Formats: sequence, C-alpha cells, structure tokens
Amino acid sequence: MSFTRKINTRKLFILICFSPLLSFSQSILSSGQIHGSFQMDAQYYIKDSLIGAPQVPEKVLMNAFANLLYTNGDFSAGLRYESFQDVMQGFDPRNKGNGIPYRFISYKSDELHVTVGNIYEQFGTGIILRTYQDWNLGIDNSVDGVDVAYTPIPGITVKGLIGTQRFFFDKGDGIVRGLDGEVSLNDLLKGFAKSKTKITLGGSFVSKYQKDQDPIYKLPLNVGAGAGRINIVSGKINIVSEYAYKINDPSTANSMIYKPGDALFISSTYSQKGLGISLSGKRIDNMSFRSDRAVTGNALMINYLPSLTKEQAYTLAAMYPDATQPNGEEGLQAELTYNIKKKTKIGGRYGTDITVNYARTGSIDRQQVNDTTAIGQSGTMGYTSDFLKTGKVLFFEDFNITIEKKINKKLSGVLMYLYQSYNKEVIEGHPGAPMIYSHIGILDLTYKIREKKSFQLELQHLLTKQDNGKWAMAMLQYTIAPKWFFAASDLYNYGNSDNSKRFHYYNASVGFIKNANRISLTYGRTRQGILCVGGVCRYVPASNGLSLTVISSF
Repeated sequence: MSFTRKINTRKLFILICFSPLLSFSQSILSSGQIHGSFQMDAQYYIKDSLIGAPQVPEKVLMNAFANLLYTNGDFSAGLRYESFQDVMQGFDPRNKGNGIPYRFISYKSDELHVTVGNIYEQFGTGIILRTYQDWNLGIDNSVDGVDVAYTPIPGITVKGLIGTQRFFFDKGDGIVRGLDGEVSLNDLLKGFAKSKTKITLGGSFVSKYQKDQDPIYKLPLNVGAGAGRINIVSGKINIVSEYAYKINDPSTANSMIYKPGDALFISSTYSQKGLGISLSGKRIDNMSFRSDRAVTGNALMINYLPSLTKEQAYTLAAMYPDATQPNGEEGLQAELTYNIKKKTKIGGRYGTDITVNYARTGSIDRQQVNDTTAIGQSGTMGYTSDFLKTGKVLFFEDFNITIEKKINKKLSGVLMYLYQSYNKEVIEGHPGAPMIYSHIGILDLTYKIREKKSFQLELQHLLTKQDNGKWAMAMLQYTIAPKWFFAASDLYNYGNSDNSKRFHYYNASVGFIKNANRISLTYGRTRQGILCVGGVCRYVPASNGLSLTVISSF
C-alpha cells in the first residue's frame, strides 16, 4: 500500500512540476504549423558483366530521408532523419547507417535572425562560402554551430557564423568562421533613394582553423579568404561581380603548394519582352577551400565555384558534362534567347522560341617560379600566373541551338543541335585520354491525344570518332495526367569500335502521382559515367536492376 502511495506521490510531483511546460508545448504546437517531406531511393542490383555492373553482395541498397519542419510566427525548428542501408552504388560509401545529422532552431525578430544547429548559408555568389545540400549528388556540407544575421538600419545587413562542418555522420576537424556585410546604397543614402539604378555592395571574410599534424611541411593553422562584390540593376540590365582572395592553403587537393588563390566571377544580363541576353565570365586559381586539408572529393567544401556552362537535361547532351576545376580554370558563357512573334511568317500561328548558347572553359596561364622548381611541385609556391594571360589547354566547349515551337493545338516540339569538346583527361582524370569532339541532335515531340492524355517521343543521336563512338537513343512516354506515366527507352552504343561492346541500355518505367505523393518503378541498365550539377560531379557506375523511388510531402 505504501509502495502505491509512493508512486502516486511521484506522479503528482512530476505533474505539478512539468504541467506548465506541457501546457506551453501544447499551446505552441497547436498554434504553429508542421510540414515535412520524405524520399526513398532503392535498387535491386543484378550483376551484368557485359556492361561492367558488379556483383552487389547486399542485392538491395537504399538511400532515404525524412524532413520535419515546424514554424510558428518568427520561430522555426527542423530536423532530417537519414538512412543508408547500405548506401547506393555511386554515392560515397562513408554515408552508411542511420541518424539525424541535420537539426536546427531559428528565431527572427525585427532586426535579428539567429539560427543554432546545422546551417545552410551563402555569402555573395558563394566563391568563399556556400553550405548546401544536394541529395542527387550526395552532398551536405552544412555548418553545425551558430549563425546570426543583424540589420541595424534599413540598407545594412551583417551576418556571421561559426561551427564545424558535417562529415557524413560525423564532424570535420576544422572550425569555420565567417563574416559578411551588405549595403544597399538606395536604402542607405537619400541621394540614391529615387534613382532607377539600384546598387548593392558587399564584402565577406571566411577563415578555417585546423591543427598542423603534418610530419613534413609547416602548415598555416588559420587560412583566411576575403571577397568583395557589387550588384548593379539599371532598367533592363543586371550586373553581378565578385572577386575573392585566399591566403596560402597547402592541401591534398592542390598537391601541397603554398601559392595564394583567387577567383573572379562576372555575370551580366539584359532582358526585355521577347529578348534575353546574358554574358558571364570567371577565372579561378587555386581556390579549393575545405575545412580539412587532407580531404578530397565532395566532402567538407567551404566554398562553391559555379560552372558557367549550360546544364543539359537530355541524356546524350549531358553525356559529357563540364566539371569545375578549382585548381585553375578560365571560362565564359554567352546566351541569346529570342521569341519570334505569333502570326508572322517565321513565328507561325503560335510563335517560336530560339535559344543560342556558347560556353567554353580552359586552363589558366602557369609559369615556373624559378629554373629549379617544377610547376606544381609540393612544398613550394607551385607556380606563378599572369592574371591577364590565358592558358593553352581546352577543358570544355559547348555550342548549342534550341528551337521550341507549338505546331498546332495538339503537337509541340523541341529541336536541338549541340557541338561539344570534352577533355576527358582533365575532367575525369584519365591520363592519356583523347579530346572528345561530338555532334548531338535531339528531337522532342509531345502530342496531346486528349486534354489529359499525351505521348512524348524523344529521338537523340551523338556522333563522335573518339571514346566509345556513336550513340543513339529513343524514348516514348505515355502520360495520363495528373496521375500516371509509362515510359520505355533504349540507349544504344551502335558505333563502338569494339563490336563486342555495342550494348543496349534499355529502361522501362511506370509512375503514379497523387496529390503530393509520387511513386516510380524502373527496370533496366545504367551507363557508367559522371553526373554533374552546377560543375560539381559524382561518379555513376554501370548497373542493372530494378529501382524504386517514393517521394512525399505534407
């Protein structure tokens, strides 16, 4: 009897002490909103020695995550649970297991915004700091720490952060510190208030701290990088430019040289009804910036060096993608988009859209420091480089023309031609590989049978004398909007110089969509290659099997 009384007394004590907290929590939860998302990618692997698909001991591999976000006025909190059982082929195998590697709490007031936990942040264009997550690439370089943004007066914003970066299910060794300031002259100065030209100035400083445990070289404990930027908007013209400088940062990625790094990015656009023009340029020299000098690949990257080449969506157009070379590259891109008006001889009844794009990246100028030191020699300055001189090695070139036209009420199409040059030796790291020159043609037709039913036909062809030779692809998709789609495709390497390697990469898929839920099932082969998004890439191995993807949100 006394034992029962003790338990009841304990329950009463807990209820008295924690009831205000429980009541407060219920009040917050009832007045706020909870949203979330879920994605699971799984594949059953079948060994296919013909295309080089290996035996997978587990047979089934899976990547999955679930996001949960709670918001209540100026308060928000979230977390992400991730599960890799085991991680799918082509993703870093260090992503293994289950856990909650991402969680945060954030609060906003009139002038102050504070975030604690995992932070995704970007200063300027990101060339000295950008933390982000890309599920398809297997990248998450978030900073676990504190992020503060403060706007003391209209027109001025100051941001600062400090923390350690995510390293799969662990943390990196280095500490990242950053400070960013931005000034809007139109908001700050009365003389600019009514000006049609908008000018924004910004500056950033980022440093990383890591102990020196190298037995050979004396390494800097603190590595700093600074950047200045300007954004000018005047009517139909928009100009963005940023320059960054980083002190010496010997690392595995740059072969342990002591040369400082710098980067320049310029982008300009002009747009009006029916016409758009963009011009961009960049120069990158020794700008790999990580919180751990010994790490390579896509892990622990502090900064982001954008690619200026067009991201291609079609399979053969994206077969040879550009990858940013942080140790040194120069690039430019120009694009013209023009709409030929409706009811004209060329535009036809519905008008025609034409896009012309050209992009090119190549090496920077490199010279020996002296007669006794080789270019890139470890433990030295590495090389000298004239900012105004260009290098002699072509990395990537892409010239493409796209014509989009609605032919009649039921039929519309896309016609595309590309000429590409691809330096496989540099981009994929295959010494002695030849430069690949390719011509690519694409026809994409969509025919509406009825209001909710349509067929899509893709015909693609790639012509090259290098690498694996000629390729052809056909894809047919039937859609019953908004719920169902069925697709079948075949990618055929019919022009391979080795007759025994003229493989068919066939695929068949079905998908079901209802509200915010999407389920797709695919069976077939995947070609070995690389997948790139914005110049950041991952290796995709050859595979054969059945894939399932489930996506949901609420």
